[in-house]
Amino acid sequence: MTLTPIEKKPLSFALPTIGAAGGGAGLFVGTAHGSGLMGIAVGAVVLMVLGFVALQILGPGVEKPVRWGVIALSTVAGVMLAGVPGFVLGGLFGWFFAFFIYWIGEGRYRANLAPYLTSGQVLWHYAFRVLCGAIFVFLITPILVVMPLSFNAENFFTFTPEMLRFDPAGYSLKHYRDFFTSDGWQQALRNSLAIAPVATLLSVSFGTLAAIGLSSEHVPFRRAIMAVLISPMIVPLIISAAGMYFFYSRIGLQGTYFGVVLAHAALGIPFVIITVTATLVGFDRSLTRAAANMGANPVTTFFRVQMPLILPGVISGGLFAFITSFDEVVVVLFVGSANQQTLPWRMFTGLREQISPTILAVATILVGISIVLLITLEMLRRRSERLRGMSPG
Repeated sequence: MTLTPIEKKPLSFALPTIGAAGGGAGLFVGTAHGSGLMGIAVGAVVLMVLGFVALQILGPGVEKPVRWGVIALSTVAGVMLAGVPGFVLGGLFGWFFAFFIYWIGEGRYRANLAPYLTSGQVLWHYAFRVLCGAIFVFLITPILVVMPLSFNAENFFTFTPEMLRFDPAGYSLKHYRDFFTSDGWQQALRNSLAIAPVATLLSVSFGTLAAIGLSSEHVPFRRAIMAVLISPMIVPLIISAAGMYFFYSRIGLQGTYFGVVLAHAALGIPFVIITVTATLVGFDRSLTRAAANMGANPVTTFFRVQMPLILPGVISGGLFAFITSFDEVVVVLFVGSANQQTLPWRMFTGLREQISPTILAVATILVGISIVLLITLEMLRRRSERLRGMSPG
């Protein structure tokens, strides 16, 4: 059931809209072949012609065959322009535009929108989503490029002809084997695993206590204290790293394991404070008063009543702190020594001194770890909302 009755749109509206989408796709294809402007022009013209044929000449009665025809044409064009990768991309572009032509031309884009929305409001509704999607694509594209390159059979940072042809001979796990068998990389991994968990433990301990204390209304200057505690998130890392370097040099912590742990803990505490504070917003403080009336001391009340309810926020903050410590490179360059060389530090020096695709394998492993942790964070967020009586999402 649709919210708004749909009706066929005039070609004066449908064709320019379809052409604009074609121009956007043509920009990427044209840029890959040396002329972005030519790609925009060709993409817009081709999509407008396809839209005119599908909507005006053939009509909606043969929509399914037309869709398959557009997919076939796009796939053939992709193969001619880029070979096997073009086959995949061409098929995806064809599937999208076969749907998009009728979605716009038949007015189906208004089916799930309120009937009282103006044209400007409808435009903003979809423009906002397109903008968010474009930002997501630009953020995720570098990761999508790095991951397949980590399986390169050659010692190159570029796609080889064999990789572009999807030839199995062009792919290999040798860079991953190099990571797991190299003493230098394994030492860096051990350093990261020795620093990040301890820094996370300190961040969670101090951050949770700070969040609980600052959530009390009777604490004076709590806004100012909160601003100071979360300042490591705001101050540029290079400034924090330089300040820590000069401070540590005076007190003898420069180049020590404990100094690096403290520095990473300081960077992780703001994440714990923010997540725990957000969890405490929905916390019913009458529960702690009831526990006190029953004779429980503050420590028992905290571990038996308060902690189980705010645990998802505590774990979420701890995961953020762990990711921050595990991926951090600027501060450890300043306050660490060769004995505390972490994985990001090793990757940074490798890019400067000895370019090796093993760096891409390590980056892919770190991306995988981050994805697992983010999925865990989302599951904890949903659990926290269920505990607070909210609907997840």
